[in-house]
Amino acid sequence: MPQLNPAPWFLILVFSWLVFLTILPPKILNHTFPNEPTPNSSKKPLTNPWNWPWL
Repeated sequence: MPQLNPAPWFLILVFSWLVFLTILPPKILNHTFPNEPTPNSSKKPLTNPWNWPWL
């Protein structure tokens, strides 16, 4: 059963989240991905109707 006094546990929780939110995001966001997505062209591809020979 945990302690009934929430004061020390709450401070540990707040400081651990403070560390996670200030130190880790810049380290994670510095990674670059080798395959950056390239934007597709805005032209639509030319589509031809399919002629079904048996209909």
